[in-house]
Amino acid sequence: MPKQFNTAGPCQPDIHYLLSPTVRLPELVALIDGRNYFIIHAPRQVGKTTAMLALAQELTASEQYTAVMLSVEVGAPFSQDPVAAEQAILSEWQQSIRFRLPKELQPTQWPSFETRSLLSTFLSEWAATSPRPLVVFLDEIDSLQDEALISILRQLRSGFPNRPHGFPHSLGLIGMRDVRDYKVKSGGSEGLRPASGYRLRPDFSDRLHTASPFNIKAESLTLRNFNFEEVQELYQQHTEATGQIFTPEAINHTFYLTDGQPWLVNALARQATQVLVKEVSQPITIDVINQAKEILIQRQDTHLDSLAERLQEDRVRAIVEPMLAGQELSNPPWDDIQYMLDLGICTQKRGALEIANPIYREVLPRCLAASTTIGLGYVQPTWLSETGELLPDRLLAAFLDFWRQHGQPLLQNFSYHEIAPHLVLMAFLHRVVNGGGTLEREYAIGSGRMDLCLRYGVVTIAMELKVWKEGKKDPLTEGLKQLDKYLSGLSLETGWLVIFDRRENLPPLSDRTTTELAVSPAGRTIVVIRG
Repeated sequence: MPKQFNTAGPCQPDIHYLLSPTVRLPELVALIDGRNYFIIHAPRQVGKTTAMLALAQELTASEQYTAVMLSVEVGAPFSQDPVAAEQAILSEWQQSIRFRLPKELQPTQWPSFETRSLLSTFLSEWAATSPRPLVVFLDEIDSLQDEALISILRQLRSGFPNRPHGFPHSLGLIGMRDVRDYKVKSGGSEGLRPASGYRLRPDFSDRLHTASPFNIKAESLTLRNFNFEEVQELYQQHTEATGQIFTPEAINHTFYLTDGQPWLVNALARQATQVLVKEVSQPITIDVINQAKEILIQRQDTHLDSLAERLQEDRVRAIVEPMLAGQELSNPPWDDIQYMLDLGICTQKRGALEIANPIYREVLPRCLAASTTIGLGYVQPTWLSETGELLPDRLLAAFLDFWRQHGQPLLQNFSYHEIAPHLVLMAFLHRVVNGGGTLEREYAIGSGRMDLCLRYGVVTIAMELKVWKEGKKDPLTEGLKQLDKYLSGLSLETGWLVIFDRRENLPPLSDRTTTELAVSPAGRTIVVIRG
């Protein structure tokens, strides 16, 4: 249950809309009743913290348990000093418990900071004196690393046999990643030797790979996205509170754009109701949702910006780069695939790995091309008529001129070498659409292509991007056939086929950039651009 969109505005009351905290984790209550310790992991901004706060409140209100969610994030700066980490965490817990539980359910005493195994001692004493079974959710557990992380996990494991009277009845670790991906440094510490139950590689940092030293967990659960019915329910709460409706088409389109990703579902609604259509007598339509989507993508709020940081990780790049280029994945380790799923960048549907949702499909390449887009300087919009309409022939001429002048040096700017030409083209097109258009992308593993759709006013230009690699045949014939299918889906009779020649020992880019007309198998006129 993520924090829902706040509908406060000049015409609207200050309301938060909520879904049941267990609707996406129906097995959780049974795990708690069964005295289990467990993991809940999901990408950032899917509502883990808010869901567990609400669940703790519900469990406490039921009078069956004393339940609280506590954070360990304040211990993160002390990765090599477990004692300092535990002291910082316990101080934070004192404040949180004071505000989240009634006085009669709060601990009757707190251990001295000089106590060894400070956190396990506190939890043990609290469980022993609590008038009800104690349920604890520990948030941001994967913000801890190295010795501090290992120390706390071991304390939780050591107290496990004493539950429910001498340790929490049930306990959940809440974080972005599963326990196997918690970070530890290799070497140098007695607590991090391979003999301790998990393997290490000789690099500077590694992951636990197994549940040890938290091998007491009963389940490792992933907090799923909203389904379509839950998006409907959430938006209906807004309608009931304000009278403002979301049209069925708008709700369908929201679910398509987000695949139910909770932060995106709420962010689109916030933009739609608070920024774009503040008057509650006006409905939220599909056009409003599309405008909200563009605002989110261009603004790159914290959640979307955090995706960009992940793109620079080697194991993320190894999967994202071929996906953006439409190439087959080169048998990546399953741990790396699972990491992408845990981060929420990818999803697995019908046995295939895909970028998680259409908004992410636009955000990822835009993030990669962002520095080049900014660094282009001013580009004269020669592709617009005097009345502001986009002229495709002028746009083509402007791109060819840009590519001949700037393509070669710009290609050296990208760590994503395989898709550098794609990113340079998109950097140019972003300048075009910033004047009032949109740029949509489609790609799929094994297709060998990336499709772009530029919309500007009444003009729609579909483009297919192909790469001619060393030892491969000219992709023209295959590209024309694939572009036919793309154009058919858009009801267009013409488009661009852009072939980036990445073979060795070629003439300079300025000399080999050409354009010609071709006829597709379905009889469509295609502009073929080679560079």
